Amino acid sequence: MDRGRRSASSNAPRRPRAEMPPARRDDARSARERDRDERESERTFLSRRKFILGVFGVGALITIGQLADYQIVNAGRYRDEADARRLLKQTLFAKRGTIYDRKGNVLAMSEECQNVYVNPQLVKDAGKAVKALVEVLGVDAKEARALCTEDTTFNYIMRKVDQEDADRLAEKRIAGIEFEQTTKRVYPYGNLASQVLGVVNTDSEGVSGLEHYYDEILSGTNGSIVRERARDGSYIAGGAYEKTPAKDGVDLVLALDADIQAAAEQAMAQAVADSRAKYGSAIVCDPTTGEILACCSSPTYDQNDLANARTEDMNLRAVTDAYERGSVFKTLVAGMGVDLGVMTPDTAFSVPAVVKAGDDDVRDVDRRDYTESMTLREILRRSSNTGMILVGQKIGEDEFASYLKRYGIGTRTGIDFAGESTGIIKERSEYDGASLAAMSFGQALAVSPIEILRAETGIANGGVMSVPHFLVSKQGEEVDWASKQERCISKEAADAVVSMMTTVVAEGTGAAAQIEGYTIAGKTGTAERAGANGYEAGNNMASFLGFVSPEAPKAMVYITLDGTANMSSFAITPFKAIMQATIEALGIPKNA
Repeated sequence: MDRGRRSASSNAPRRPRAEMPPARRDDARSARERDRDERESERTFLSRRKFILGVFGVGALITIGQLADYQIVNAGRYRDEADARRLLKQTLFAKRGTIYDRKGNVLAMSEECQNVYVNPQLVKDAGKAVKALVEVLGVDAKEARALCTEDTTFNYIMRKVDQEDADRLAEKRIAGIEFEQTTKRVYPYGNLASQVLGVVNTDSEGVSGLEHYYDEILSGTNGSIVRERARDGSYIAGGAYEKTPAKDGVDLVLALDADIQAAAEQAMAQAVADSRAKYGSAIVCDPTTGEILACCSSPTYDQNDLANARTEDMNLRAVTDAYERGSVFKTLVAGMGVDLGVMTPDTAFSVPAVVKAGDDDVRDVDRRDYTESMTLREILRRSSNTGMILVGQKIGEDEFASYLKRYGIGTRTGIDFAGESTGIIKERSEYDGASLAAMSFGQALAVSPIEILRAETGIANGGVMSVPHFLVSKQGEEVDWASKQERCISKEAADAVVSMMTTVVAEGTGAAAQIEGYTIAGKTGTAERAGANGYEAGNNMASFLGFVSPEAPKAMVYITLDGTANMSSFAITPFKAIMQATIEALGIPKNA
């Protein structure tokens, strides 16, 4: 049956499907894997390509950035660094001007020397270089090694080296050790006038004294020299070369006289020791011109040994310090009274034993207990404090204050020196019941010695004050100081005070200042110094001011001894020694 056949046929085993031979199956799988591998390889290639292109791109950007940095952004800096390796620029130091005294003696001059430096980039043997530097210059070995090995092209080893030592070092021909020509300040007279002259620093800049005051004209202008050199440090023949010459400083001639200055310094050192003063000062000048022939304070210092110098000893106290003047000031008060016309040298005063200065009782040194008649000349001769109070009262407060200004008291003198003190002077509105009386005999006002000296030149010079000054000429050109003179009192009044000052030395408190064959006009002074609790016993300012040949004065000497228990007699001793030296140095003739 057909159905039976279909059943039979359905139960019969089916014919298996045709299958791909194993070899063909393997080939197909390999192809797929190859395709996959190729695609993977292509992706890897592309990634690598992108990476390499990226690396090249970054490199290109870096290169472009560096080129931009070198050629645009920091071109100047890199050019300078290249020049620093190739070009050597050295300073040509200007020679500082020479300072002479009035007779042509050299007080300060510049001497050639060398700055020693090292270029570590050129040092081939640091040990050898250090050994030579220590041996010749005495520098610290550890510091020298650090300087010789530092990553730089320039380190100073020592500045202002003597030429002889520099030559010894140069003879060793050690690579990297180099030299820079310069100058150093030399003082042929040692520490003579060190406070006046002052000092310069390592850069040859004036830092004190006249070296500082006239630094601008003394220093000159530095130049430079640029030379091209090879890698070994040697200079290239025909290489780059540029030179800007230095312009030397201006020479100065001072009014100082080296002989008078030496005598003043010696006399003051002895006077300070003898009087046991804290310090002392001396000024010598020509009162008709204001030229300062000598000026010093004691103790002084050595400008060649600054390591051991005390700051206070570097001060020229005659200019920088202010004190109560004492009886020397009485001559100026006498000049006020005579110039006003309210008295003459022969005007008599009834001088009591005690005069009130505010709440204080003022007595004379003789401690008398009675009233005595004294002329103005006698008051000055005896240096009577009580008598001067009466003189001050006759002048009056308003006129007294006015004349202080006419004498320039409390103002700068115009001296060519830095640090001048203007002192402490009361304004007229500040006067109290004791002011006029105390100032009349030189107390209650603090004034620098140079201010008193200027006012006293007005007494010696017929009523015309000269400006105290050191400089006479610069580069051969005379300096005009005469146009700065000012009149303080009339010639008649000045001559009257000179006459009274001559009496002081001839037969008064200044008799010890007499010099045989010469007429001396002068005035003594002893002022008590004020402390925290008022005036202190045994703490005096002893002084003496005088000038020779009053009819034609050419020399005035002012001595101050500060912080001494002694009186003005101790100031007369150095005055006399200095005046005698001045007479000899200037050739001042004896009285006819």
